[in-house]
Amino acid sequence: MRFRPRLLIEHWCIFAALIWQELVLKASTSGEFWPQLIFIMLFSLAASLFVRLALTPCGSRRTNKIAKLIVMVAAGAVYSLEYFVYREFKLFYDLPTVIAGAGDAATGFGDTALALVLSPTGLLHIALFMAPAVVYAFLGRGEDLVKDGRKPLRARMFLLRDAIAVQMAAILCVAVVGTYGHSYTDQYSFQTAVTNFGLLTSLRKEVSRITMGAGSKVSFTDSDKHRATESDATASVLADSAEAEAEAEQPVDRGPNVMPLDFEALAASTEGAWADLDRYVASLTPSSKNEMTGRFAGYNLIFITAEALSAEAIRPDTTPTLYRMATQGIQFLDYYQFDTAGTTGGECGNLFGLLPTEGGTSVKLTADHNNYLTIGNALNRLGYNGWAFHNNTFTYYDRDLTHNNLGYSNGYMGYGNGMEQWVEWQWPQSDLEMFTGTFDNIYGGPSHEPFDVYYMSVSGHSDYGLDENKMAVKNWDAVAGLPYSDPVKGYLASHIELDKGLAYLIARLEQTGMADHTVFVIGADHFPYGLDDDGPLGSLPYTSELYGYEVVTPFQRDHNRLIIWTPTLEQQEPLVVDTPTSTVDILPTLLNLFGCDWDSRLLPGRDVFSEKEPLVFSLSYDWKSTLGTYYAGTGEFVPNEGAQVPEGYVEATSADVANRINYCRGVLTTDYYRHLFGDPA
Repeated sequence: MRFRPRLLIEHWCIFAALIWQELVLKASTSGEFWPQLIFIMLFSLAASLFVRLALTPCGSRRTNKIAKLIVMVAAGAVYSLEYFVYREFKLFYDLPTVIAGAGDAATGFGDTALALVLSPTGLLHIALFMAPAVVYAFLGRGEDLVKDGRKPLRARMFLLRDAIAVQMAAILCVAVVGTYGHSYTDQYSFQTAVTNFGLLTSLRKEVSRITMGAGSKVSFTDSDKHRATESDATASVLADSAEAEAEAEQPVDRGPNVMPLDFEALAASTEGAWADLDRYVASLTPSSKNEMTGRFAGYNLIFITAEALSAEAIRPDTTPTLYRMATQGIQFLDYYQFDTAGTTGGECGNLFGLLPTEGGTSVKLTADHNNYLTIGNALNRLGYNGWAFHNNTFTYYDRDLTHNNLGYSNGYMGYGNGMEQWVEWQWPQSDLEMFTGTFDNIYGGPSHEPFDVYYMSVSGHSDYGLDENKMAVKNWDAVAGLPYSDPVKGYLASHIELDKGLAYLIARLEQTGMADHTVFVIGADHFPYGLDDDGPLGSLPYTSELYGYEVVTPFQRDHNRLIIWTPTLEQQEPLVVDTPTSTVDILPTLLNLFGCDWDSRLLPGRDVFSEKEPLVFSLSYDWKSTLGTYYAGTGEFVPNEGAQVPEGYVEATSADVANRINYCRGVLTTDYYRHLFGDPA
């Protein structure tokens, strides 16, 4: 039989193109090849057969060649896009997130994106992703998919049979190799799926999830069989709780933090996702009130999501105010802000107490929801005056819609609807100018008390070079002598502006007599991903330089520092929370501290002063407790030194984490609180 290279090209060109693009993406990002390459090859082969099936109507060679070229170019564009997203944000973004942020990125960061694309590395990768189309344009000639003498229907049936067989073989292979079956099914996340199964398979699963009606039903593991056993481990601040209660004039109310909601009855009165959520919540044990319940009742609140803040940016030399607040307030020593969907993903956790299961669209979904349990709504019901502020463009990420629905009674202001009165337009804008203008001209007087203010800062945003970052230029003298590279110095300098703003606020609060009853809460949105150009774990040189160790795991990368501070805390022994905490724990902790009416079963995080077991978890299904750390991608559990791990603990806790993630998805996609509390007032 005569060898026909052109025939070989025509039969296998789509498969070869997909494998090539997957390999380029993997080599440029995660760099993990075994055993993932087996899954990627099988899924790509199945996909190429389905493509050939779809192209069978393109009977002529010319038409078939054009169709194949379109497929290859489109695939190259998608792979290129994901590569650039990963290079900038150190994460893969699902298509809804990319689409949702495309307009904002083009207008707000167009120059940065263009520089990324036109860099030598960027142009090289575009050429690599488009190489299959270029090669096929010269060597391919198209094929007659339906041969003379063969019925078209029969040809299609053979292709369909082969495609289904390979797809089933791929799924079977995934199911029998290690823990990959879970990440393909019940522990699926886009991030893990791209690493394990390839971009094409991940996009297919995303499309399937969306088109199959995400939100119509929410699945939970049987809680009676798989609820993780709670330990006695709680924040060390509670270690002397019995003694504190004995000394108190009144006994501490240790009743459950619940609301008068009959979830069983609610489940019986509805169906679908709301009923699933009702039954799940009904199965949970609420946390109890404690000696910290209402500790800050009646206090003012200033809540700041600090752009790209890290624990290492909090230093006694460059950021003394942040250092004072972090070390003399409530000290969170094992805190995590998981990188999920950039800034808007961080805000989702900070503001809603939910992980952004819908990526960059998560917060946007809430624009018309009943956001009953945000701290803005909770304090508004207690008569607080509320404001939300941002010093970048007020419409960015649709904040003009979402942040006007957070419960702040006086609405939201950014650059373009008022903030420009006090903030100079530059990149990035000054947090000091925002704090100064808003305090002095809007809420900074006793007549506005009690007030509840939210700030989304921007001074710490990347890039950190002196050519791009005006805050780094402004504060460079304070970091010039530090033993770091220029990018790390620029990063540290940019956060000096936040520190200056905080110093100003505290001084003004002291002058007006409001400092002793004003609480600051400061949490990051994500780790400083803008420090490094590419950035798979293990290849973050500037982040590793900043942290002081090689960053190779998500927990190392995403560790951070949460600040809860008021001057009165400095007059007592330090309150130390040394157990694992994360962004979803902020909201329940604040609701408890401010004495709000809330139900602890309705939030997946915990009040850190409660008796509930500490548990942090990410959208990749990794988790950490007081007993150890679990990595879902490999199924490895690393116990803490000396930990006694009960039998079945890992499986039970993993099931618990999956339930909490599914709950976050259900709340975000179904407007669950509207079901419980009706339309917003």
